[in-house]
This record gives sequence, C-alpha cells and structure tokens, in this order.
Amino acid sequence: MSESEMTGPESEVTIHVRFSPDGTVSEIGARPAGATPQEWFSTLSANCGGSFRAMSGGRGIFRVAAEKLGDLHATWPQ
Repeated sequence: MSESEMTGPESEVTIHVRFSPDGTVSEIGARPAGATPQEWFSTLSANCGGSFRAMSGGRGIFRVAAEKLGDLHATWPQ
C-alpha cells in the first residue's frame, strides 16, 4: 500500500510522516519530485498544520483534502 491513501467521501488524503530521533523528517508520503522530506513537511505544516496529528514511535499524519494537496503539488517548483 502507498504512503498516502484516499479516505472517505470528502476525498481526504492521509500522508504519513516518520521522524528521526533528532526530530528531522526522514520519510513523508505524497512528496513532489525535487522536494526533500523536511521541505515537504514544512510546506504541509505551513498550509495544513491544523490537520497534523502526532502519533507514537516518531510518526505522525496529515489529513489533507485531495484538492488542496493537488494545489500544493501544482505550485511546487519542478
């Protein structure tokens, strides 16, 4: 299964995040080409920070509307 998945009728995308012990982002789903994991996390935090949920084990998730995620991907420099 991919790092992101469609959920529910609202067309939300669940984006999984994994953190290193030092707090930096080591893996994140739905990342555009050319973006580092930390850059993509910062972009999502700035634009969708209210949808982030921390989880145990150095993990977390964003739940983002598919349309909003598409808009963020479209604005990312290639």
